[in-house]
Amino acid sequence: SLRARCPARYASLLVCGYLYACTLSLHSLRHARSRNYVSESEVCKLESVPLDFGDYHPLKPITVTESKTKKMNRKGSTSSTSSSSSSSMMDPLSSVLDGTDPLSLFAAAADPVTTVPPMDGARRKREKDESSAVGSDFEPWSNKRGEILARYTTTEKLSINLYMGSEKGKSTTTGSAVSEKVRTRLEELDDLEEGSQKELLNLTQQDYMNRIEELNQSLKDAWSSDQKVKALKIVIQCSKLLSDTTVIQFYPSKFVLITDILDTFGKLVYERILSMCMDNRVSLPDNFSPESVNDTAKETCLNWFFKIASIRELIPRFYVEAAILKCNKFLSKTGISECLPRLTSMIRGIGDPLVAVYARAYLCRVGMEVAPQLKESLNKNFFDFLLTFKQIHGDTVQNQLVVQCVEIPLYLTLYSPAIDWILQCIAYHAPDVLLTEMMERCKKLGNNALLLNSVMSAFRAEFIAARSMDFIGMIKECDESGFPKHLLFRSLGLNLALADPPENDRLQILNEAWKVITKLKNPQDYINCAEVWVEYTCRHFTKREVNTVLADVIKHMTPDRAFEDAYPQLQTIIQKVITYIYDFALLFSVEKFLPFLDMFQKESVRVEVCKCIMESFIKHQQESTKDPVILNALLHICKTMHDSVKLFVSREELCSEVAARTICSLITAVF
Repeated sequence: SLRARCPARYASLLVCGYLYACTLSLHSLRHARSRNYVSESEVCKLESVPLDFGDYHPLKPITVTESKTKKMNRKGSTSSTSSSSSSSMMDPLSSVLDGTDPLSLFAAAADPVTTVPPMDGARRKREKDESSAVGSDFEPWSNKRGEILARYTTTEKLSINLYMGSEKGKSTTTGSAVSEKVRTRLEELDDLEEGSQKELLNLTQQDYMNRIEELNQSLKDAWSSDQKVKALKIVIQCSKLLSDTTVIQFYPSKFVLITDILDTFGKLVYERILSMCMDNRVSLPDNFSPESVNDTAKETCLNWFFKIASIRELIPRFYVEAAILKCNKFLSKTGISECLPRLTSMIRGIGDPLVAVYARAYLCRVGMEVAPQLKESLNKNFFDFLLTFKQIHGDTVQNQLVVQCVEIPLYLTLYSPAIDWILQCIAYHAPDVLLTEMMERCKKLGNNALLLNSVMSAFRAEFIAARSMDFIGMIKECDESGFPKHLLFRSLGLNLALADPPENDRLQILNEAWKVITKLKNPQDYINCAEVWVEYTCRHFTKREVNTVLADVIKHMTPDRAFEDAYPQLQTIIQKVITYIYDFALLFSVEKFLPFLDMFQKESVRVEVCKCIMESFIKHQQESTKDPVILNALLHICKTMHDSVKLFVSREELCSEVAARTICSLITAVF
């Protein structure tokens, strides 16, 4: 080496290197940027959110009182009132024991009064009042649940991860050592998210639903047996399933099933904390304030929020906290209003747009239940979705659809339940100014058909009808993106059946809509739209326009006997026609009315239609008639009913309920 062969040269190289390093150091110090660490710290530090807990503090001493009258506050604990009291610091381990100790348990067992359960009347009254926080005109989520489960199905195999509880998760007996119970609880908390799991593969849809129901029951059993940590584990594992989109067409139904478990968990936690606030077996008033909540209940409530905050994964942390959002009422008057914006911002971290939009739907659902007056947070939730809406057409989503062999039209329908629900919450009792804002935002997104359909479905029919021509213009220019325009015209027609558009626009609206409807080649698509717009035609136009519409329906439904698959829609058309045209002289003068009846080839359906016509005649025909057209048509209808005696349960039913009443009414009208 150089050091052995030439020590002097080696030493000189070391000195030169050292001097060069010193020179660079001095140069960097001379030209270093001056920094103000105090100002940088102020800029970079996290925003602090003040929490108002009144005079509550976790280290505040608990006041222990004595009295001869005792009451059960919650399972295994007693409370009493007295004029004399003493203060002592709470044992840090008492929260782990739910505020109980062996002596309290023995005292509770010895006192029969303490075993009386709390009264259910006040609880039922509170639940009724809370459910009526929104009016009866607001369609609840429960009405949509069955429709979603029936519509979004799959034949592919599903998988699920089940939490497998261990023996250490079981609650200990009252005689077990306190230290053992504390150790067990701490072990459970350490294993909160890494609990043993069992993955079930190749499940059918029905098997999957049965497993979810088993988890829901396991949650209730764990809670009733005082295994609160196990219950939380089950909820966390179920929430994680909402991040899985491997069978994407089943995701809306999965969301319905999992959120049922979350709702159960949220209700259990709220009722537990509420039961801890009872004083002398009297529950809190409906509009209680946080000041009326005792320290033990507040501490338990905070403990739940702290446990949930320790969940590392975003999706389960969001869903579990949203499930117990209502519990913020025990801590602060502004707790819910502060948490909603924060939870809304959390959803921005969810990358999959389908998963994110259903998370927003759940937040709106919980928000409408606990704080329907906080519309600003709900609006922000939807506007955040609009900002990320273009992700739907991004490469990540498109690649996922290719892998699962799912077409974009089918994929877009998966968004409908979530978007419809979000907009229903936003549009509830909202002013028409908000609809104008929504329309402007839809225009900026290229009049996306999916959004436009949800907007027309959510807002009041009066608002939509007043802007009918604006919506028709947007429909013409909209980007269908797999969502056909005829569905948009159907949604518009449903609104116009409930509210009248401006009189000067009515004929133009019908012409623009029917231009699109009459070009439809698929008979089912055609009849689904025509069924809606027949009512609009009967309400606002003469028999000439009605005759034109009926002729067009006959033209589309007669080829290949397509009418045989559309009897319900054709029956609806007949009912709407006789509802608005109850003058039978005018009705039978509609040229295409009787040919329309000829499409009812199935005898049972034909008889039902004839019954509807005769009932309408009996109801509205007040004077006798000699019109041969009316008499001939009615006799033909009665003959059809008479010839179908075999289709009724008995001849007596026909004679007493249909034929006799109809024939007598016809004779009265003639003579």
